[in-house]
Amino acid sequence: MSRGDIAKSYFLQGYNCAQAVLLAFEDAIGLDRDALLKLTLPFGGGMGRLRLTCGAVSGMVMALGLITGTSELSGSAKNQQYVFVQELVKRFQNLNGSIICGELLTGKGIEAQTLPNAEKRSEGYYKKRPCADLCYDAAQILEEFLKEKSFLQ
Repeated sequence: MSRGDIAKSYFLQGYNCAQAVLLAFEDAIGLDRDALLKLTLPFGGGMGRLRLTCGAVSGMVMALGLITGTSELSGSAKNQQYVFVQELVKRFQNLNGSIICGELLTGKGIEAQTLPNAEKRSEGYYKKRPCADLCYDAAQILEEFLKEKSFLQ
């Protein structure tokens, strides 16, 4: 099963987009699952349902940092991460047209509500939203990238 399939499955189990993508790389990250879930919880709905950066993209970038990053404060370490992030975001945007949650939803004819109340997960919820597929895309893009750069086998 690909990491994209794993991320999609997690989303369909009720995890938010950021959680689903980050958990798809849980084994490569090696941190406590509870901590990963707490870290990513506020990033659902494009950051607290503000419909800003897609949660799947946020999860992808968090996983990238936890797998390839360093605690080094040098400019070169930061620059390398920024190069990686920009490449991943470009790939996601080329595939989906945007990295903005609200745009990804409205592009599929879904109202991008910003009320702070999470929507109830139901068969209808999953059927109308592109989010499961966006989680798949983000995890697949990251998996391919990490293999290209020899961070994963």
